[in-house]
Amino acid sequence: MADLEAFRSETRAWLEANCPQEMRQPVRDEDDVYWGGRKATFKNDAQKAWFDVCVAKGYTVPAWPKAYGGAGLDAAQAKVLRQEMARINARPPLSSFGIWMLGPALLQFGTEEQKVHFLGEIARGEIRWCQGYSEPGSGSDLVSMQTFGEDKGDHWEVNGQKIWTSYADQADWIFCLVRTDKANKYQGITFMLFDMESEGVSTKPILLISGNSPFCETFFDNVEVPKDQFVGEVNRGWDVAKYLLGHEREMISGAGGGGLTSAIGAAMQRHAQKDGGELDPVLRAELAMFDVDALAYAAMGEKFLDEMKGGQGHPAQPNMMKYVGTELNKRRHELMMSAGGSRSLEWDSEETGGGKPSRGWLRTKANSIEGGTSEVMLNVVAKRILDLPGA
Repeated sequence: MADLEAFRSETRAWLEANCPQEMRQPVRDEDDVYWGGRKATFKNDAQKAWFDVCVAKGYTVPAWPKAYGGAGLDAAQAKVLRQEMARINARPPLSSFGIWMLGPALLQFGTEEQKVHFLGEIARGEIRWCQGYSEPGSGSDLVSMQTFGEDKGDHWEVNGQKIWTSYADQADWIFCLVRTDKANKYQGITFMLFDMESEGVSTKPILLISGNSPFCETFFDNVEVPKDQFVGEVNRGWDVAKYLLGHEREMISGAGGGGLTSAIGAAMQRHAQKDGGELDPVLRAELAMFDVDALAYAAMGEKFLDEMKGGQGHPAQPNMMKYVGTELNKRRHELMMSAGGSRSLEWDSEETGGGKPSRGWLRTKANSIEGGTSEVMLNVVAKRILDLPGA
């Protein structure tokens, strides 16, 4: 404990010395988030300075081994770092599907050469990844996917389509599920990696009801993928896919309470008083109930994380976190819309940042669909955790 408290003191001092004040403000828009990659640009000098010092320290991926660009922190130290960053409201220096999803899969299934090459690029923000999983007609039943890679000797020739590919139009590479054996539903999928600038790859943004378009359709027309660009074993990509899905669901669930545990009731009350009014007593009670649930969710997340690091976690815990987290996030935005009154319905005004409250509220409707629907998550919890009989 003495060593851990010393690490906390050192971390606190390092953050105070190195985290710019501009990076201690709430994220206001997409430009406040740095995703890295070949096409990335920094919004300002503070964002770049914060990113650079964290890369040098290994704090873009603090729990990864130093050999792969991390800081080599153990579970307890990583937890202290998270707490100290939260204490000063420090923004993440780098947001990345490579960090949240592909990285853990490579650490588990990748070759040493893949780890050194790809994990280092991810940690340094040199490569931006997108995920090629869902297809038209293959969402919850993902193993029914039809994108096919034909063996051409020294490469696969990939043809097919993916959908809801987040930021595919801005990504450098894709980690993609490709069927390589049509005779075997589960053991005929290969987890491939390839460049989005490969000939035959094209994307088309999907316009959402929020007016924003983070999702894309992605098309593969005779795309040549080198034979060495796969993770795990050929035709055993479903093992990698399932492992990665757990980390994706943890990432999505963080939007609900784990990453947003500050009380919203007090903030909403301050906004109401600034406008010369008071919140309705019933709404205040609902906001208080949300705050309690969000803090309980954060505590549950810390418990599950400690259990996972200790090798005692249940494999279905990410499903539980994903369900509760996304439902919490939907509640949060519903309450914010209610507290904002008619102003929350504005769509284009400068006062609301171009309709940020209403657009954000509409965007949350996808939370309970993406990464596995809430209904599927509940089915998994019922079967795997509660041991309830099937229908």
